[in-house]
Amino acid sequence: MADKVFTVLDLLDMELPEHSQLHLRCIGGRMSLSNVIAAPEINRPGLALTGFYDSFTRGCVQLFGSAESAYLKKLYDENNTQSLAKMFEYSIPCLIFSRDLTPPDNFVILAESSGCAILKTELDINEFSLRLMRVFANVFAPKKTLHGVLVEVYGIGILLTGHSGVGKSECALELVERGHRLVADDIVEIHCVNGNSILGQGANKLISHHMEIRGLGIINIAQMYGVGSIREQKEIQLVIRLEEWDNSKVYDRVGNNLETLDFLGVRVPTIEIPVKPGRNLPIIIEAAAMNERLKARGYNSARDFNQNILKWIETGEVQNAYYGMDDSY
Repeated sequence: MADKVFTVLDLLDMELPEHSQLHLRCIGGRMSLSNVIAAPEINRPGLALTGFYDSFTRGCVQLFGSAESAYLKKLYDENNTQSLAKMFEYSIPCLIFSRDLTPPDNFVILAESSGCAILKTELDINEFSLRLMRVFANVFAPKKTLHGVLVEVYGIGILLTGHSGVGKSECALELVERGHRLVADDIVEIHCVNGNSILGQGANKLISHHMEIRGLGIINIAQMYGVGSIREQKEIQLVIRLEEWDNSKVYDRVGNNLETLDFLGVRVPTIEIPVKPGRNLPIIIEAAAMNERLKARGYNSARDFNQNILKWIETGEVQNAYYGMDDSY
């Protein structure tokens, strides 16, 4: 469920990329644009137009295609509209007509008097349904905010976490300098899509591509490095936790220990990188991104290393090497 209510007006005012535009406009019931869309569903009210309401879906968008529009016009031509008023007893936020179809004037009046907004789109019903469901998947997806920096490195979305002052922003700045992209700094909003993917973006689009560098202040990454250095959102495929080097702690040196973090029910791989003077963190993160791409293609460096070690032991060469050592040292 969305963190806040989502209204018909919000749907009309959404800023979407061209390939996802809904091309909606209001043709009636403007006073009802504040109606809340309570469910991420689309209903085609074909059976409802015939008077069958036993399984009618309330609280969601009602979508009229060519068939529904033709049947609606037929009902008015035959003066057989007794069942239409019942439709608006089910808390309908809005009606949407596809293919620039226009409903009968009497139907618009009925909808307006019932407090229902009427919209239309130039898209055909199949294309519009696909785009609207993508919008709903984003709007109604579970969300939360995290403290960290989200970057894209070699196509892999990496969330950098760690306590304040560990160097997350400075590391991200070096990655941008090396040609990678910044998604969000400091506050990252994540949401779950399709139950198996975590998308991250800036919690505030106006400031998400600004970065705070201690001693320097606030810088605008897009202005300094160009629009190619930023991205609006990215799937989080790897979490890298930066922490101060602890000499008493044993860090993973092979990479066999697969750790994950739970984000909204989705497990995301995570690795821990200790920070100390002299370590080139951007190069390490680049290597982690490339290693993650290899894993996605079915190759695991740590597993391959272990298998090669086992093969070497099985051949007996390790015994010969051991027993052949010179003890004079």
